[in-house]
Amino acid sequence: MAIFTDESPVGAPRRHRSSWVGWTLLVGALLGTFGFALVPAPYVIEQPGPVFNTLGTVTFDHKQVPLIEIPSEKTYPTSGALDMLTVNVVGDREQSPSWLEVAQAWFDRSKAVLPLDAIYPPGETVQQSNEQAAVDMQNSQKDAIAAALKRLGHTLPSAVSVGGFSPSSPSKGILENGDTILSVNGVTADSVAGLKAVVAKTGAGVPVSITVERSGETKTVTVTPELSTGADPVPIIGIYPSISYTYPFEVKIQLQDVGGPSAGQMFALGIIDKLTPGSITGGAKVAVTGTIDADGKIGPIGGIRQKLYGAKNAGATWFLAPYSDCDEVTGHIPSGLRVLAVKTLDDSLAALKAISTGASTSSLLSCPAN
Repeated sequence: MAIFTDESPVGAPRRHRSSWVGWTLLVGALLGTFGFALVPAPYVIEQPGPVFNTLGTVTFDHKQVPLIEIPSEKTYPTSGALDMLTVNVVGDREQSPSWLEVAQAWFDRSKAVLPLDAIYPPGETVQQSNEQAAVDMQNSQKDAIAAALKRLGHTLPSAVSVGGFSPSSPSKGILENGDTILSVNGVTADSVAGLKAVVAKTGAGVPVSITVERSGETKTVTVTPELSTGADPVPIIGIYPSISYTYPFEVKIQLQDVGGPSAGQMFALGIIDKLTPGSITGGAKVAVTGTIDADGKIGPIGGIRQKLYGAKNAGATWFLAPYSDCDEVTGHIPSGLRVLAVKTLDDSLAALKAISTGASTSSLLSCPAN
């Protein structure tokens, strides 16, 4: 028998209240998750940055000028492109990316998520980091010019000087800005790489003897290296070394708002292309990265995975990578991009010759695709 009543069943209000509480908790959880996603994360994101054709023009001081200009020398027409690659770092200590941005970057093969301390070591301001990057770029340009001109048969005297000091530098009060470093522990310091190698070999906590020229006088001082901060600490004397060469003629590299040493190899190739008849690319669009020293040795760089995608996005079909970066390259080569590995400037010129003539590259070094 059915019983009808105008009162709600005893359990009904409890179900309504349970439903209301459930929705409240769900909305609260969603809002909490969304709010957390917007909280700054202790990471930065590396992604492909602008690409510059070393053989082309750029905006410099609000004017279009050749990226590489050699005013007093005969230069030759070029073709194709030698693309210089950059990496854009999203975030710093003042404004880091959100957890949502970090999560999105994890699933993007063209981006990398790195701890904030790996890019901006503790105790170092963003301004100081940018100043170091600017010094590195200046040195890379000087080394690139030296490598190119030496490859073309010129002899270049060189000198390393003190261009500034890092935070908490053990050299402050001992060395001075503008000091020309003649030797370290009796080893002639005629390159930034050579200076760093001697300090690294000596080790942190072990004093090094540094002979400098200051205001026309020779002095010998003692500095005790300390370990650098960051992901891979190395012994340092806490200076921003600046390299200078005596060139037979002026070579102008005109590029603004780009720091770091990784464009050295590209600058050297661009200079050689402009100073020699014919096109070293044969009209191909080639992307190149890697540090370089005055003797033409190619060194590793950071952010190479992002540069691979930057090259692909810019339309490059060939990529010259430092051989020492092959571990980072393998497994991360975008479809349609062929990568050759190089150890020296001569390797790069041989690779470009094969590319420009359509010859086989099977005998050349390469980074395995997988």
